[in-house]
Amino acid sequence: MKRIAVFTSGGDAPGMNAHVRAVERTAQKRGLEVIGIIGGYAGMIAGHMEVLDRIRTANILDRGGTVLKTSRCPEFHEPEGRTKAAEQLAKHGIDGVVACGGDGTFHGAHSLYAEHGIPIVGTPGTIDNDLSGTDFTIGYDTAINTAAQAIDKIRDTADSHGRLFFVEVMGRHAGFIAMDVGVACGAEFIAVPETLTDIEVLYQRIMAQGLDKRTVVIVGEGDESGGAMQLSKKIEERYEISSKVSILGHVQRGGAPTVRDRVLAARLGAAAVDALLDGVTDVMIGEMNGQVSHVPLERTWVTRKPVPSYLIDLATLLV
Repeated sequence: MKRIAVFTSGGDAPGMNAHVRAVERTAQKRGLEVIGIIGGYAGMIAGHMEVLDRIRTANILDRGGTVLKTSRCPEFHEPEGRTKAAEQLAKHGIDGVVACGGDGTFHGAHSLYAEHGIPIVGTPGTIDNDLSGTDFTIGYDTAINTAAQAIDKIRDTADSHGRLFFVEVMGRHAGFIAMDVGVACGAEFIAVPETLTDIEVLYQRIMAQGLDKRTVVIVGEGDESGGAMQLSKKIEERYEISSKVSILGHVQRGGAPTVRDRVLAARLGAAAVDALLDGVTDVMIGEMNGQVSHVPLERTWVTRKPVPSYLIDLATLLV
């Protein structure tokens, strides 16, 4: 290999810039030229690429978002779109690719390899922490710390007014963020996609706390109840209990990455370059039990990553 490319795709995650920097620095030390693909798969199809060097990747470690930009690309879902992308990679002399993103990114990477034989490895860049084959994903630690800081502030006003608050955090298909921040912030109830939300149990928790006391309920956006707004509405309609709703939204995806995310991103970026040089392809580079892991891309979405049962038990125990 002489030239590799790196890109970020799907939702942005804090630490992606540290990852890009690590790929560039490692590749340079290994005698490779690095190309940055601008704008995810859409940029790959359009041929939006630029050479990355020490100057281009300097002073980006502490920046949130991604300097390479990102996108959702419906065109890449079709074989014709992937063919265009493969042609652009060949045109630019790309011998291997590092794809940083979530399951959608990995679906695309797997198809690109299967259909066009392009050596490609993925790295887990998503705040949801929902990919099998890695203990943590790039951006997750920053996201839960951001959410916890916001919830602590909401608890202050909930306590001052003796109010019931429903706080919605991100996680369309997984409740990792909700469970972690719920335990960390002392929530009275946590609703996540992995468990059925029992409205009667929620009501009993609210009454046990007292209507004149602060009560904070954490809701993962993918919960079957329909999210914080719907859960608040059900409680009001059924039990005539009013509440306030705060949806944290995309604030969880921004901000400077934590030290943990920077180190994880750097380690996986370096390992991704070495994997390509070793002839490894169609895998995700993760970290399991403190060790770098190579997991087939398809397994990352076929095998569902469970929320640890101890967290669910702990949340119930500490109410």
